[in-house]
Amino acid sequence: MADHISVAVLGTGIMGTAMARNLARAGHDVRAWNRTRARAEPLTADGIRVTDTPAEAVDGADTVLTMLLDGPAVLHAMTAAAPHLARGTLWLQTSTVGIEGTAPLSDLAAAHGLRYVDAPVLGTKAPAEQGQLTVLAAGPTDVRERAAAVFDVIGRTTRWVGDDGTDGRASRLKLVFNSWVLTVINGVGEAVALAEGLDVDPRDFLATVDGGPLDLPYLHMKAEAILSGDLRPSFTVSAARKDARLIAEAAAAAGVRTDLAAAAAERLRRAEEQGHGAEDAAAAYHASFGD
Repeated sequence: MADHISVAVLGTGIMGTAMARNLARAGHDVRAWNRTRARAEPLTADGIRVTDTPAEAVDGADTVLTMLLDGPAVLHAMTAAAPHLARGTLWLQTSTVGIEGTAPLSDLAAAHGLRYVDAPVLGTKAPAEQGQLTVLAAGPTDVRERAAAVFDVIGRTTRWVGDDGTDGRASRLKLVFNSWVLTVINGVGEAVALAEGLDVDPRDFLATVDGGPLDLPYLHMKAEAILSGDLRPSFTVSAARKDARLIAEAAAAAGVRTDLAAAAAERLRRAEEQGHGAEDAAAAYHASFGD
């Protein structure tokens, strides 16, 4: 790994908190900012300096990592931060911002002479805490060694898919991946709800699929969350709904009909309206009941 560096983490939600902690434990100088400072404060116990503004967080940083909800949130934070960054500073953009959200960010990077890497990550809370995320990255080849100082800490593998972070190639791949994730999450919830509605024990369904060609670990993980009622979030309903919107927008622009994604978005919308927005996306199960 490269020598220890100074990393500013902007956004300390579920994912950003885990990333910041792992970077600090690896010996890097980490500073963190979050819109709601109270959510970042626990990081001080890990030796991380929590700041009031994005500008304070990035002052003197070698690398900036953004992990915020969506493109507008990233743009807002980096618009405040960028004037305080030296030209050539590395910007690792790990949030899921979609295709349309990429252009304003890469334009901002170009305007301030920042080296921009489009780097959304695959994984939720547990892989993030374990440093086992998969990083999808697109960016110039001459920054990859610098990027590895961060990626090798937060992830188990980095998949470079292009040498131009401005074209959103990595973000496009993330949308494809998340279309499958949302299909599985909503499929699990609907199957469990249907079993209950037909007076079938959902665990009989799980036992039937177990070990067969239609089995997968994520099915059991999300089904158990529903059946146990433990819906502590690793990927919230609200975040999943945002991703469903990004998928739908990208598909429409490409002339692709994504009927399953549209149905997933509607289930997530109903679950959010029922008050489950901050719960794990498996809580979309509740959309099977009521209006």
